[in-house]
Amino acid sequence: MKSPLPDSEAHLKRVRSICAALPGTEERLSHGEPTFFTGGRTFAMFANNHHHDGHIGVWIAAAPGVQQMLVGTRGDVFFRPPYVGVRGWVGVELERIDDEELASLLTDAWRLITPKRREGANRRG
Repeated sequence: MKSPLPDSEAHLKRVRSICAALPGTEERLSHGEPTFFTGGRTFAMFANNHHHDGHIGVWIAAAPGVQQMLVGTRGDVFFRPPYVGVRGWVGVELERIDDEELASLLTDAWRLITPKRREGANRRG
């Protein structure tokens, strides 16, 4: 069983708050962690010391090439998460990112995964 790291609840609250503001987002447990869905597809997953890796993070969907760029330029903040990293997802170390940048990344992940029909409907107002 994993052991939670201190401050994990505060970081989960940050992620929840941002994701809850994105239209059509649902939160459910998946693989024991709070996971965020749009249109039935995952766009972000909270990860609290996953397999004792020491990270309080969030794993997010990312466009092709983004993972390599972020990990290559800011390896103190971004990492290649297990399982989904091979599909280009990015791990974000929540201790090392402010709310504005985190919101931008989560919104990008939501846009990448959300069904185009839903996104278009939300743009119309």
